[in-house]
Amino acid sequence: MDFVIDFFKNLWESTGIRQFFVDGGWRNLIMILIAFVLIFLAIKKKFEPYLLLPIAFGMLLVNLPGVGKILFNKIEIHGDASDPNRVTDYSYQGLIGYLYYGIKYEIYPCLIFLCIGATTDFGPLIANKKTMLLGAAAQIGIFITFLGALALGFSGREAAAIGIIGGADGPTAILVTKKLAEGLLAPISIAAYSYMALVPVIQPPIMKLLTTKKERAIKMEQLRPVSKREKILFPIIVATVTILIVPSCAPLIGCLMLGNLIKESGVVPKITDALANSLMYIVTILIGLCVGATANGETFLDPKTLMIFALGIIAFSIATAFGVLAGKVMCVATKGKVNPLIGAAGVSAVPMAARVVNKVGRDEDPSNFLLMHAMGPNVAGVIGSAVAAGIFLMLAGII
Repeated sequence: MDFVIDFFKNLWESTGIRQFFVDGGWRNLIMILIAFVLIFLAIKKKFEPYLLLPIAFGMLLVNLPGVGKILFNKIEIHGDASDPNRVTDYSYQGLIGYLYYGIKYEIYPCLIFLCIGATTDFGPLIANKKTMLLGAAAQIGIFITFLGALALGFSGREAAAIGIIGGADGPTAILVTKKLAEGLLAPISIAAYSYMALVPVIQPPIMKLLTTKKERAIKMEQLRPVSKREKILFPIIVATVTILIVPSCAPLIGCLMLGNLIKESGVVPKITDALANSLMYIVTILIGLCVGATANGETFLDPKTLMIFALGIIAFSIATAFGVLAGKVMCVATKGKVNPLIGAAGVSAVPMAARVVNKVGRDEDPSNFLLMHAMGPNVAGVIGSAVAAGIFLMLAGII
C-alpha cells in the first residue's frame, strides 16, 4: 500500500500541473490564459495573425511548468568583477534560446526592415514629398511619451524604449528595447505588436474626433507618375543623407533602403520575391516566437507591465492625433487640397494605417479613394520611427 501511495505521490510531484500551486506557479497559469486569449484573437478576430500566433504560442510554451527552461534558459554572465564599468550579459540555451540570438544581436529586426523595403512603394511619397512632414509629425507621440515615462519614474533608457511604441513599429521597438532596456522586451514588444493589430480599432475614433465631415470628404488630386530613375535614386539618397545626420539609425535605414533598391532596380526579381515572401514570413515566425518566449509569468506580471501598456496606447493615440492635426494645417495651407485624414497614416504601421484612412474617407464618400495618398505619410512614418530610434540610441549615454 505504501508503494502505491509513494508511486502516485512521486507521479504528482513530477507533473507540471503541481507546479501551478507552488513557487508562484499561478503566474504561469495566468500567462497561459493570456496566451489562449491572444491565439483566439489571432484566429477568430484575425488581429495581426502572422505575428500574434507565434508570439502567443511562444508565450504558451515557456509558461508550461517544467518546460520553460528546457526551451528558453537565460543564464546571467558577469564580466571582470574589478571593472567598474562592466555590463551584465546573458547567454541562452534551449531551442528558442538559440533562436533568440537573432534578437540579441539585432539580426531579426534588421532583416524585417530589409523585407519591408522590398515590399514598399515609395512612389506616393516621392510624388507628394510634403507628406513626409505628416510622417514626421506623427513621431511627436514618441517623444511626448518618453517625457511621460520619465515623469512616472522610468529610467531614461526605459522611457526611450517605451516611447518607441508610439511609432507602431514592432521591429524598431524590439531593436531599441534590446539595446536600452532588455528587461522590458516582452511587455514593450507585445504592446507594440498589439497596438499595430488594433490600428482599425484605435485610430478611427481619434480621426473622427479631430476632423469635420467636410474635411473627411475632401477628394485629393491624382498623384503624378513617378519615374523609375526617381525610385532608384530615392533609397540611395535617403540612406546617405539620413545616416550622415543620425549614424545610429544605419542598421534599420540601411536595410530598409537596400531592400527597396533591390525591388526598384528590377534586375534581381528572384531576390525581391524571396525577401517579400519567404524570408519575410520565416523571420516573422522566429521573431514572434522569441518575443513570446520572453513573456514568462515571473517577469511579465509586474506593475511596470500595466504602466507600459497604458503608456503605449497613449503614445499611439498621441501619434495619430498629431498626424491628423498636421494634416489639418496642411489642408489649410493648400486651400483644401489635402484631406487631413491622411496624417493619421504617419504612424509606421504599413499598410494597415493607410487602409484605415481609406476606409474612414470612404465612409463619408464611397467614391473617395485615399489609399495611395495615405501611403506617402505611411512610409514616411517608417523612416521617421527609425530616425527617432537612432536619436535615442545616439543619446543612450546621457538619458
